[in-house]
Amino acid sequence: MTCMSIPAALDHLVLAVPDLAAGVHDFTARTGIVPTYGGAHEGRGTANYLVGLDPTGTAAEAPSTPDGTAAGTDAGAEDRPLMYLEIIGPDLEQDVPEGAPLAFGLEAITEPTLVTWAVHPAGFDDRVADARTAGVDFGVVNDMSRRTPAGDLLEWRLTQRLPLPQEGVQPFLIDWQDSVHPALGEIGRMGLDVFEVRTPVIESTTKALEVLGAADTTVVDADAFALRATLSGPAGSIGFGGE
Repeated sequence: MTCMSIPAALDHLVLAVPDLAAGVHDFTARTGIVPTYGGAHEGRGTANYLVGLDPTGTAAEAPSTPDGTAAGTDAGAEDRPLMYLEIIGPDLEQDVPEGAPLAFGLEAITEPTLVTWAVHPAGFDDRVADARTAGVDFGVVNDMSRRTPAGDLLEWRLTQRLPLPQEGVQPFLIDWQDSVHPALGEIGRMGLDVFEVRTPVIESTTKALEVLGAADTTVVDADAFALRATLSGPAGSIGFGGE
């Protein structure tokens, strides 16, 4: 499958699952890639697993080993694309009030769903200012953090709005500041063959993508908002969203 216009500034895709353990197990069985535990979002009731993405249209050359670490990663970390898949779901180890809302509307998710995506544009603050000037509703800028399983603290800034703008097809901006980008960790990697934004308001979606630094995104006129992606691993491909 040919790689089609993967946005250069794409940071990560957010795949929400109703049951994190089951979602990771199914993903591994279908792709042959073992996602790596990223960590818990303390106080927010969620946790995530990560898979590095290579926008090459081919399966990754360094598939995961059974313990979830990346095999054959002799190439320098700085050569890896700064792109990854985040699999996020409820964290059963955290005590959160019953009925409390979770990130990305996880409480309403019934099947694996690409809910949104992030871009890491050059000049985070400039893009935020440009979005304000252009009237692109991105919400607010928040500071976030989480601990990795090794105990390292990751800190970042992102734009955040609820409900998600354009039902998640409009990306949020992220700035990893001085933290090591998650895609540079020892995580399994796979190919990102297809990524596209589907929208019934193609003009406003395209405008937002241009302002946010992702003008090179494939945008498709559709009846409903959706993100579509196809990923390939050593055991096969897996697709989400669209038709």
